[in-house]
Amino acid sequence: MACDKDELSVLFADDAMVAELNGRYLGRQGPTNVLAFPMSGGQDSGDVSGMLGDVVISVDTAIRESEESGESLEETVCRLLIHGILHLMDYDHEESVEDKRIMMKEEKRFLKLIREE
Repeated sequence: MACDKDELSVLFADDAMVAELNGRYLGRQGPTNVLAFPMSGGQDSGDVSGMLGDVVISVDTAIRESEESGESLEETVCRLLIHGILHLMDYDHEESVEDKRIMMKEEKRFLKLIREE
């Protein structure tokens, strides 16, 4: 999926807001680190809106993950943003072990690009 001219919105929220969105739109209980809401119906939908979608990052969870992993908060937020964008581009880690491997490989590839700059 080419997205060189697509737009996305990013919302930084607290755990309470993320939990509300997670429950309302995904039917899941509690907060999570990142949510992704694609604006298109997938790679083959033919949607030409120019809007890739929305990524919501829980700052509360990002801070906890940063402290637990030893990553800087900036690196954690970048990782979560990349993770959310990959979801918008139809990558998924919940369908199969192979899908998870592919998504993690892409996540690492993009993180490496950011670190090189």
